[in-house]
Amino acid sequence: MTMQALEGVRVLDFTHVLAGPIATYHLALQGAEVIKLESATGDTMRHYGGQTHVDGVSPSFASVNAGKRSIVLDLKDPKDSETVRQLVAQSDVVVENFRPGVMDRLGFGYEACQALRPDLVYCSISGFGQTGSLRGNPAIDQIIQSMSGLMTLSGEPGSPSMRVGFPIVDTFTGVLAAHAITTALLRRERTGQGEYLDVAMLDAAMNMMISVAGPCLAGGVRPRKQGNLGYSNSPTADTFETGDGEITLGVVRQEQFEQLAAALGREDLLSDPRFADRGGRQRHAAALREEVTASLSRHGALEWEAIFAAQGVAASAVRDLPTALAHPHLDGRALKLDNALPDGTPIQVLGPGYIARHSGVRPPGRPPRLGEHQAEVLAQMGERAAR
Repeated sequence: MTMQALEGVRVLDFTHVLAGPIATYHLALQGAEVIKLESATGDTMRHYGGQTHVDGVSPSFASVNAGKRSIVLDLKDPKDSETVRQLVAQSDVVVENFRPGVMDRLGFGYEACQALRPDLVYCSISGFGQTGSLRGNPAIDQIIQSMSGLMTLSGEPGSPSMRVGFPIVDTFTGVLAAHAITTALLRRERTGQGEYLDVAMLDAAMNMMISVAGPCLAGGVRPRKQGNLGYSNSPTADTFETGDGEITLGVVRQEQFEQLAAALGREDLLSDPRFADRGGRQRHAAALREEVTASLSRHGALEWEAIFAAQGVAASAVRDLPTALAHPHLDGRALKLDNALPDGTPIQVLGPGYIARHSGVRPPGRPPRLGEHQAEVLAQMGERAAR
């Protein structure tokens, strides 16, 4: 295996719960040494939501903390604070996701840490950012989904606001923070200068919605709920009932509609003047949907998926998450990496979500027990200081 991009980079990780740990997990996947600094009770995710856990490692914790090393230090204790200062001086990156001002009060804000390591890359992750009128407000994923407008985009027209079914803002914020940190490290490589990064969940949510927030900002285009109907508003870019399960079609252009008609065995749809062109299909959307649904009732969603694939029609059966994760297509994509709980129980964790041909993906080490690497990290600190 060739060298990974972040090998030799040390990350001091003050983060907890989700957005911050996701950021540092992506850094660990790229070869960074991530030291997770925890309180005596540990990250809340170690015992998250009543999930079964092994040695304080729940499935949720394992998913975003594999490959990290855990130490326990009390930032309010003078002796431990001195140890943290030594760690900062020996680190390339510091990541924290406390409320704005907390790290300053503890003596480990950016200016204090930069004094210890002038070329430090320091990333603060928060709900609303380090500046602005909302900087001190508490935030969780669902609050940001609500404030950002995200909750008004999903569902059928006229339906109540609904959050996305997983913490999408936390997730994207973590990925965005990892991108920002990597970019800052590249800049440091070229200039020798460190960086301070202010990553806010609200900003990240807006950035994530660029396909709708961009046109709204640039041209006043107001997005509306349209259920499962595709962005094209084509009536055959939607989700349909079949004889067994649901299937989503992505049929927009004329040649795609012709392929659909052939796959359904409904060439008569092509000669129907109501459906002759895209405008007609939109004007008679309800009638066309009725015809397509009637045809789809002959087979189940998985059967139709195979038929459509053979005909070049974009389509997918609607799957639940466990079924989707078990799809054989994902094997060999470096998406699912073998791992283990502290007691040796085998598990899988997610990889970076892309393939790097020349550096590959190195499976991360297992998720740590609380404070597991205390002696090891402290010993290494002494070795580094002696160099």
